[in-house]
Amino acid sequence: MGPSSSSSSVAIVVASVLCLVLNATLLCSGGTTSSFVRKTEKSIDMPLDSDVFAEPPGYNAPQQVHITQGDHLGKAVIVSWITMAEPGSNTVVYWSENSNIKLEEEGSVVTYKYYNYASGYIHHCTIRHLEFDTKYYYQVGSADVRRTFWFVTPPPVGPDVPYTFGLIGDLGQTYDSNKTLTHYELNPAKGKTVLFVGDLSYADNYPNHDNVRWDTWGRFVERSAAYQPWIWTTGNHELDFAPEIGEFEPFKPFTHRYPVPFRASDSTAPFWYSIKRASAYIIVLASYSAYGKYTPQYEWLLQELPKVNRTETPWLIVLVHSPWYNSYSYHYMEGETMRVMFEPWFVIHKVDVVFAGHVHAYERSCWHCFVLMREPQERVSNIAYDIVNHKCSPVQDQDAPVYITIGDGGNIEGLANNMTQPQPSYSAYREASFGHASFDIKNRTHAYYSWHRNQDGYAVEADSMWFFNRYWNSVDESST
Repeated sequence: MGPSSSSSSVAIVVASVLCLVLNATLLCSGGTTSSFVRKTEKSIDMPLDSDVFAEPPGYNAPQQVHITQGDHLGKAVIVSWITMAEPGSNTVVYWSENSNIKLEEEGSVVTYKYYNYASGYIHHCTIRHLEFDTKYYYQVGSADVRRTFWFVTPPPVGPDVPYTFGLIGDLGQTYDSNKTLTHYELNPAKGKTVLFVGDLSYADNYPNHDNVRWDTWGRFVERSAAYQPWIWTTGNHELDFAPEIGEFEPFKPFTHRYPVPFRASDSTAPFWYSIKRASAYIIVLASYSAYGKYTPQYEWLLQELPKVNRTETPWLIVLVHSPWYNSYSYHYMEGETMRVMFEPWFVIHKVDVVFAGHVHAYERSCWHCFVLMREPQERVSNIAYDIVNHKCSPVQDQDAPVYITIGDGGNIEGLANNMTQPQPSYSAYREASFGHASFDIKNRTHAYYSWHRNQDGYAVEADSMWFFNRYWNSVDESST
C-alpha cells in the first residue's frame, strides 16, 4: 500500500472518529433508569389502632403537635396542637436550654366542620423574638396533661452558614410512609428542617374525605414535626373541594390545621410565600391556586424574586407540588402551564433547585451525555419556544435550576412505575421507589444532595449530586 493510500486510510479513521464524537455530542441520550427493582406490593394505610396513631394519655391531652417557621427570618416559631374534648389551655410555656426563666405566649383556637366531621379545638401560637441557634423547650396543655417538646432555632442568616434540609413529599399514612419517616429520622445527615412538597394525609381518599384521617396523620408525624419545623407546600390532596357532599371551600382542613407565615413575605394567601433560613431563601408556590398573568400569585412572585439578596442568602430553593420536568406517565405535563409562566424568571434569577412531588417516584434532572468517557451533567431550560419558532426542546442552560421530583413518601396510591420511553435527555436519574432526600448546604458555593430509598440502610445514598451555587459559583457541574 502506497503513501497516498495510507494517508487516505488515516483521514478516513480521523473523519470517522470526528463523526462519532459529533454524533455523541448532538445525540445526547437520557440518563439512568435505575436497575433497582422494588418488590411489587400494594401500599396499605396503617389501621386506626396502630401505635403511631395512639392518642396521648390523659383527658384532653394536647395532640398532633407540630411547628413551622413563624416569620421571614427564622426568629419565630408557630406552635400548633389540638385538644379533642374542650379548648383547654391556649398558652405555650417556653424557655431556652441555658435559662431558668420561663416565658408564656397566648395563642388562638379555631374549629371547623367538614361534612359529618367536627374538628377538635385547633390551637396556634406564635413565639417571637427567639435567639438564633438556640435550643428551646416548650410546653402545651393544661397542668395535669402538660406535654414538653423542644426545637432548635436556625443560625443567623448569612452566606456561608451551613444547614441541612430534609425533603419529603406525598407522605400519607401507610406502612411505607412509616418507613420513610423512620429513615429520615435515622439518616446520619441529620436534617434540621423538613421541606415538605405537598400531599399530607390523603384523607380525601376515604369516603366523604374522612377527616379522622387528618387527625391520625397529625399524630403520626408529631414525632418529627413537634421537634423541627416542617415547611408546608399544598398539593392536590389538600384541596378537599367536594361539592357533591356540600364542601365548596378549597383547602379547608389544611388551612385550619397548618398555618404558615405568608404575611411576613407580603403574600396575600397561605399557599405561596417565602422564608429565609440560614443561607437559603425558600420560595413556596401553589400548583392549585391561580398563577396566570395578573393573578395574585403571579404578581407576588414577580415582585418576590428581585428581593432575593444572594450575598445574604445565596441558595435559592423553590418548592412546588406538580413537577415541571417529569418523564413518568403519571401526571405527565400537568405542570407544563406553570413552567411556561415562570421558568424564564427562574433562569433570569438563577434558581438553584426546584423540588416537587405529585409523581409517586423519584427523578432528578440534568442532561447526561457520554462523550469520550466523560459524563457531564448539564442543567436545562425550555424557554425559547414561542409557538412559531419550533424551539420546543430543552437545551443546555447553566443558569437553569436542577429539577427534582421527591413525591415518593409512601402514600396509599402506591408507586408510579410507568415511565416514558426512551428516557428523555433532561432526566439524569429516575427510580420507582419510596424514600426521602437531604440537601446539605456547606457554604455559599457548595451543597451536597442525596436521595435515600427505604429499602437501603439509613446511610446509603441511592443518588447524589454536588451542587455549585448558580450565583456564586456558576460553573458546569460536569467537572465534578
